[in-house]
Amino acid sequence: MQSNMTEELSVRAAAPRPRMHRVASCALWLCLALLGACAPLPPARQVTTLPSEHRASPNFDERRPNFVIIHHTSNDNVEHSLRALTGSSPRVSAHYVIGRNGRIYHLVDERHRAWHAGASYWGGQRDLNSVSIGIELDNNGYEPFAEPQIASLIALLADLKSRYKIPAENFLGHSDVAPGRKVDPSPLFPWRRLAEHGFGLWCEPPYPSVPAGLDTATMLQALGYNVWNVDAAAAAFKRRFAPDDSSEQMTERDRSMLYCMLLQMRALTAQ
Repeated sequence: MQSNMTEELSVRAAAPRPRMHRVASCALWLCLALLGACAPLPPARQVTTLPSEHRASPNFDERRPNFVIIHHTSNDNVEHSLRALTGSSPRVSAHYVIGRNGRIYHLVDERHRAWHAGASYWGGQRDLNSVSIGIELDNNGYEPFAEPQIASLIALLADLKSRYKIPAENFLGHSDVAPGRKVDPSPLFPWRRLAEHGFGLWCEPPYPSVPAGLDTATMLQALGYNVWNVDAAAAAFKRRFAPDDSSEQMTERDRSMLYCMLLQMRALTAQ
């Protein structure tokens, strides 16, 4: 059984994956050959510049966010962050900003595509801005995240998860979807606490043994990471799941924890 799983992970991780509704979950199911297909996301509709007659139809859907990407602002003052995110230059934005005092600022309609993730990738999806909600936390990157801020974040995530049915594994950090380019939120961010509330994955020891022949790159890609730069993907994984280890190299403990995440994703998708 383990050898079959290893072979399937290797084959599927190397193959290109289509855009999917539950991208992160479906990635693992595909790798394990347990799921046949996922519903594709509808293409974005454009308005032609050619002469045309407009006849409005009520039969359409607005975009449905399927991911949440968490950032930190790298600023010392929320007003400075708000000015940057609402100004015309640079052209960046987010759907929400949460101040250190827990106050939530709504910047962009959830139905609209905010510019927060930039060049990004997760589980076959190459444009996270199109399918995600971006949340900026007012934090300079070197300080602990304030308790009122995290409490408000958990409340906001619960609301988003309930309304959009976002899978637990699709709550990600900016560094997850842009490894090597972004490092936010910082290693001080409480991912374990969020996972306890159903937002993200987390495994506690003892971890399962990794099947023989299952390499790190294959497992990272099955989880969702872009492994074009395996070292950057490994560093992003460790920044989130092993923040106390300053080394960027994957240890056997890290590999076992990563394999545990894959099994957890499999279990979640089977529910």
